[in-house]
Amino acid sequence: MAGAQSRDELQAAVLAANLALPEHRLVTLTWGNVSGLDRESGTMAIKASGVDYKSMTAQDMVLIDLESGEPLVDDGRRPSTDTPTHLALYRAAPQLGGIVHTHSPWATAWAQAGRAIPVLGTTHADHSGEPVPVTRQLTPDEVAEDYEGATGTVLIETVDGRFGEIPAALVRGHGPFAWGASPEAAVKAAVTLESLAQMALLTVALNPEAGPLARYVVDKHYERKHGPGAYYGQG
Repeated sequence: MAGAQSRDELQAAVLAANLALPEHRLVTLTWGNVSGLDRESGTMAIKASGVDYKSMTAQDMVLIDLESGEPLVDDGRRPSTDTPTHLALYRAAPQLGGIVHTHSPWATAWAQAGRAIPVLGTTHADHSGEPVPVTRQLTPDEVAEDYEGATGTVLIETVDGRFGEIPAALVRGHGPFAWGASPEAAVKAAVTLESLAQMALLTVALNPEAGPLARYVVDKHYERKHGPGAYYGQG
């Protein structure tokens, strides 16, 4: 996230991003979380564990020190159980300022199937020129010793440093994680991912032989929005 933020500003931004998840039908009950990071202060804010979206307030955005991983305020609120995953991603990717994790049904279906989402059409290519990757299966030792931290590790392995080109990934058997330069950008990535997952699943249901979109078309659509000569939008 650009520039220094006060704790109140960080919590407000992360609250707004979390409240956007049910608006976009990305969460059921309390199944999801958004975090945001102020890099200048090294402070992460993340939704408290199990908090109902209907009663959520800015104070439910738990403040965590990026380096130590410890809460900055001891007010009895426990951060999301996915906190170690978020911390691992922020530490590995300096460009990230927001992360979203949900169990949204269409993207989660691909995660449970253990399948990457291929680039089947231009809608996907507008967002990313790469398939949405899926992680390997965690080992029994990884699950037993540091499950949430290991989840971050396999995401980092899978993306392989390409967080700017690959804005989301699927944790095998679990669900999607999406990210961006801010909590708001991460929510947009999660919303887009869910739509792409739905279209891709319908596509392969209609035509199991549907293959990836031609590379030159993928490159054209991606470059016209994200390349050095991008001309989509109003500049």
